[in-house]
Amino acid sequence: MSLLQIDNVMGGYTEINILNGVSITLNKGEILTIAGTNGAGKSTLAKAIVGLLPRVAGNITLAGRDITSVSAEERVARGLGYVPQVANVFSSLTILENLQVVEGVKDRSARIQEMFELFPLLRERKKERSGRLSGGERQQLAFARALMPSPQVMVLDEPTAALSPAKVADAFKLIARLPSLGVSVLIVEQRARQSLEISDRGCILDGGLVALEGDARSLLEDPKAAELYLGRGREVSSGKT
Repeated sequence: MSLLQIDNVMGGYTEINILNGVSITLNKGEILTIAGTNGAGKSTLAKAIVGLLPRVAGNITLAGRDITSVSAEERVARGLGYVPQVANVFSSLTILENLQVVEGVKDRSARIQEMFELFPLLRERKKERSGRLSGGERQQLAFARALMPSPQVMVLDEPTAALSPAKVADAFKLIARLPSLGVSVLIVEQRARQSLEISDRGCILDGGLVALEGDARSLLEDPKAAELYLGRGREVSSGKT
């Protein structure tokens, strides 16, 4: 069942398009990886989906409802979660306060306890200021914040970018659990191979267009994808996308 539908989306930060007509679908219960080289439009697409791209044309629907022109806040209210690459927690607030200030949450106290069950480390350090957390701990808090309103879809923008190599595997294990919590996932990721390993399908962007798409295993085994986009076993390098 199609949950998130992106149809012929174009746009960018100025009058120059970075996205040049992207069409993709995220199905219910699915993890979809968006990959591609630097500058392909991956993070720009994520911002277009969540309502943070200044100029967008085309159509974006969530659970059958058009969200193309609604605000980022309204998209959250309709079930769209977002974990940005940076500035994803309030550093001056404690872990508990970060969860308490999330808007649009029903039965806030109960939901916070559910987050503490999912992330026991956050319970242990709930009075710790978030600015003192490690990269992996901050990422757990960012995920918990995004999950607080019980989203149908989570858009993750480079979720492993700030993590140490030792914590990357933990992050992917966490992402792989999200469908079991009723959350479908669209993940923009520089570590394309590792992300595809936990995904159902993948989509590779090139020049703001869909260059290749299909089930994740097929893309991992596709010689063209390996040669042009996945680096013959190396991860796609980090950088602005």
